[in-house]
Amino acid sequence: MKRLFLLGALLVSTFVSAQYVKSNGKAIVDGSGDTLLIRAMGIGGWMVQEGYMLQTASFANPQHKIKDTIEDLIGATATQAFYDAWLENHFNKADVDSMAAWGFNTIRVPMHYNLFTLPIEEEPVLGQNTWLTKGFNLLDSVVTWAEDAGLYVILDLHAAPGGQGYDQGISDYDPTKPSLWESVHNRTKTVALWKKLAEKFATDTTIAGYDLINEPNWNLPGGTLLRNLYEDITDSIRTVDTNHIIFIEGNWFANTFTGLTPPWDNNMAYSPHKYWSPVNSVADIQYGLDLRDTYNVPIWFGETGENSNAWYTGLISIMESEGVGWAWWPLKKVETINAPLSITKNLGYQQLLNYWSGNASAPSVADATAALMQLATNLKAENCTYNRGVIDAMFRQIYDPTALPWKEHTIPGVVHASEYDMGPLGVAYYDTESMQLNPPPAWNSGWTYRNDGVDVQAFSDFVNSNGYCVGWVDTDDWMCNTP
Repeated sequence: MKRLFLLGALLVSTFVSAQYVKSNGKAIVDGSGDTLLIRAMGIGGWMVQEGYMLQTASFANPQHKIKDTIEDLIGATATQAFYDAWLENHFNKADVDSMAAWGFNTIRVPMHYNLFTLPIEEEPVLGQNTWLTKGFNLLDSVVTWAEDAGLYVILDLHAAPGGQGYDQGISDYDPTKPSLWESVHNRTKTVALWKKLAEKFATDTTIAGYDLINEPNWNLPGGTLLRNLYEDITDSIRTVDTNHIIFIEGNWFANTFTGLTPPWDNNMAYSPHKYWSPVNSVADIQYGLDLRDTYNVPIWFGETGENSNAWYTGLISIMESEGVGWAWWPLKKVETINAPLSITKNLGYQQLLNYWSGNASAPSVADATAALMQLATNLKAENCTYNRGVIDAMFRQIYDPTALPWKEHTIPGVVHASEYDMGPLGVAYYDTESMQLNPPPAWNSGWTYRNDGVDVQAFSDFVNSNGYCVGWVDTDDWMCNTP
């Protein structure tokens, strides 16, 4: 169901100070010296497409394969038009204003280097850098929208030159070309890109900091090469910008800090990530707390999410009780229940997926182009479905563990099982499979409408149906429906 998701949302006013975000011992502080608990949303899928967000992972996971697959079908010109529309519609002011209304105070912006500079293979002179305007213009817009909304921005190099990991989907790594770690030219370009960004934003107080390399995952013995690159980037930034905090992720998806301690800059923080683990004790984030306490340096969990509402509430509650900030991932995906926004999958796009998966004949170029451009239109915030239970679990339920009616029920009348109350596990509902370690849809077999353990599925064959029903009910499962 579509709705205007700014209405009725949790309103949390934020104010971006006229000074810079800094590290101060174990804390991150704002310009007034007050502790800043970063509550961020990562804009995954915008500048860097990942196959699972587009439901293409089985045949095209990294962005370059997604783009090649599209171009093979509709040609280079139409493909470029699609990508222009993608960048324009996927993230804009309406998304930022919604994030501010929901309660976020920071935007983590994942960047693809190829929007800022050419790949080394395309440079007219190897070792030199051709700068592009597209990426910088996109960042200008984000910073303007964020400043107007009272949010901070953290820049995240999500796809570094050459790709920083074996996992191709995360960094758009192409194994037919030298990776970041196999090419000194790619590393030099990475250093130059960060200096260029720092020159541009050195005095911008809306920028909270620089997340240097997202989730490196490569065999880097002792972490030596990783640390050397981090130090080179830090040095290049500090020649033009001594104001902004630097965030450092460990190897192996941000969590192995071998060789990366002790800190080498007086204004930095470590940034582990957190996925697929229980969230019922402080022990689940202790590895991060140990970094903070041992080296007297802040930590910020720069990515987490991709789980159930109960998992979200549990993890955020633990992090905030320990004074640790976080960033959720991602804002939107195609046809999802566990992100704040769900992108509608139009019929034409489903037919494309069927064709690319080998289960249907090829559509015409015109039909394929129209389907992709419709998907690009569906990206706009106002065209997405707002999963309000996700936001309620992330913000209200952390400090208000009561149940609220999902909707107003009229008695006597029909009360639909799928419209049970919105609230924590054990208060609004109970389901034996409400948060699991396996990828989705492990906790929700129906995978539609709501992101709790209650297994809701599409159902429209009954005269009183609201379009959904509850299935897969186990012993001891229950739901509360408040009139």
